[in-house]
Amino acid sequence: MMLVLWITAVLMVLRLAGESFLSALNRAEVRRHGQKAPPAVAAIMDAATYRRSAAYTLECSRFGQLVEIFDALVLALVVFGGVLPWLYSQVLAWGGPEAVWTRTLYILLVGVLLSLPGLPFDWWSQFRLEQKYGFNKSTPRLWITDKFKGLILSLLIGFPLLWLLLSLVQWVGPWWWWWGFVLLFGFQLLMLVLYPKLILPWFNKLTPLPEGELRERLLKLGERTGFRAQTIEVMDGSKRSGHSNAFFTGFGRFRRIVLFDTLMNQLAPDELEAVLAHEIGHYRRGHIPKMLAVSALMQFGGFALVAWLAQSTWFNLAFGFPPGELAPSLLLFGLLSGLVTFWLSPLGNFFSRKHEYEADAFAREAMGGPESLRGALRKLAQKNLSNLTPHPWFSAFHYSHPTLVERERALQAG
Repeated sequence: MMLVLWITAVLMVLRLAGESFLSALNRAEVRRHGQKAPPAVAAIMDAATYRRSAAYTLECSRFGQLVEIFDALVLALVVFGGVLPWLYSQVLAWGGPEAVWTRTLYILLVGVLLSLPGLPFDWWSQFRLEQKYGFNKSTPRLWITDKFKGLILSLLIGFPLLWLLLSLVQWVGPWWWWWGFVLLFGFQLLMLVLYPKLILPWFNKLTPLPEGELRERLLKLGERTGFRAQTIEVMDGSKRSGHSNAFFTGFGRFRRIVLFDTLMNQLAPDELEAVLAHEIGHYRRGHIPKMLAVSALMQFGGFALVAWLAQSTWFNLAFGFPPGELAPSLLLFGLLSGLVTFWLSPLGNFFSRKHEYEADAFAREAMGGPESLRGALRKLAQKNLSNLTPHPWFSAFHYSHPTLVERERALQAG
């Protein structure tokens, strides 16, 4: 049993050391360029914006490393301090020995309690760090309201989903994990349709893009690229942040395009069209089903692993839980799996970057050249104070998109 705890401790230390090393490398890379941007970056950002971008990157990195250390200490405390099994016994006492609802409540309660220590850091990031660089548009009241809404949604969605998952053991026996995978993956597909209709409006206001030249331009782009969406909507992202984005949700006839209002304010019509062409490129190149297939494969493997761990004679006991109990195994897997998957992130980012290059190439062809997309990407990098000189190792672990310099090089080469 002690071997399991020692392996867990080593993985925690390695993860924290790896994160800290990568962050230090990235800060050193930013400082190496000093106050003067490299030639490729100087063509994208003026000197004043580059210096502000470097300062923002360094401050975010230092703050992020502090949060990582704090989170690692909290995780170590709850995993090795006996808090989790003690709370498990207390919550199970509220119901009978076979009650599924108490086990469901336990997992949700641990999730809520573990989110509390990080709230001060979240508040500081929003109202100090983001505020300092002009990105915060939220208010303390809105921030608190968002937290309560998130808690309510977690309970409304999480409780029945977890209850069904844990009940599968009683209903179908040892092969519960097959049906658990079907349940969770089916729920994921359902959320692609329901999220923009039922959940997103809880936090943001979505309004149809007004009639006019821009709407006609974007609809014509969809027609000539074979992408028909149910609607084009504008989201009031500016009420929380100055950062901008665009995305589409759903599939089939439920597809809808969502543009941040900040994005519309920052880009010219042809640049907005190029950004949308990039998003359509993800659809036309089949990236969405590919990502769903990878997600399904990982979920299937995760369920198989949890089932094996729950039936083992050593996993639960090592952390103070009764053997054969699914709820503790499921919770521990959720808390500790990141210690391993962190080291696989470069592989996932590699394929994500490949998709971004393909979507950029699609947008270039749809727009008849790279100029519009390049102009949009440059403006977004400037407005968002993006780090254009990350260390390659940090980029491999943390960047799902290529850097702007890399994207421009690929656009020009095509």
